[in-house]
Parts: sequence; C-alpha cells; structure tokens
Amino acid sequence: EPTLMMKPIVGICLAGMVPFAAAYVELFFIMTSLWMDQFYYVFGFTLVVYLILLITCAEVTVLLCYYQLCAENHRWWWFAFFTSGSTAMYTFVYSAFWFRSLDASKMLITYMLYFGYMFLICTAMMLVTGA
Repeated sequence: EPTLMMKPIVGICLAGMVPFAAAYVELFFIMTSLWMDQFYYVFGFTLVVYLILLITCAEVTVLLCYYQLCAENHRWWWFAFFTSGSTAMYTFVYSAFWFRSLDASKMLITYMLYFGYMFLICTAMMLVTGA
C-alpha cells in the first residue's frame, strides 16, 4: 500500500500547482484582454511565460514519474499525461473565480458562453501540456 503522497491521484492533483503558479500572473492579463475588450500587446513576454510553463510541466512530470517508477508502479503512461495536464484543471478553477470579477449579465447564455469557451481553452491546454 503506497503512502498518501505516492498515490497517483494525489500526485496528479498536486502536480498542476507548480506550472500554474509559474503562469498565474500572465494568465490574469490574458483573460482580461480576452473577456474585457482590452488590448494585449506583450506577446514576447507571453512567449517566455509559455516556455517556462512547458519546462516546469516537463520537470514536474519527469520527477513524479520517476518516483512512481521507484515505487514499482509501472502504469505510468496516463499518469505522465495527466500530471502536467492537471494545470488545466487549476486554470479552469481560476477562471471560475475570475468570472466573479466580471460585470457580466445574469442571463444563462452568458454563463454558457463563458464556461463553454473556458472549458474548450482548458481542454486544449491539457492536451498541450500533457503531451
């Protein structure tokens, strides 16, 4: 029986925190420009943050997969994908908290559009960071 920290689901849930923390501040500015009709013109810095996000995802995944293999858990394929892909889960939760700061209408279609698009963005983010 593995300890609590060596269970794959715990590793997956906790691993997304580090890459999300690396891109947290830039995510605020991207979402502000996306949903509040503001101009965004710092694309060079966004590229640097994107590269930092990819590097931290790779480092965290390699480290946690190494620990899983040392614990003789040889089912590491999906664990490796979801370890860095869990950054998208934190992004979606952050987008739900960020939505409260919007001065949005109370119509159902507003919620459906916002959370539908954020779900698609976070799914794409999970595919990019997981792969």
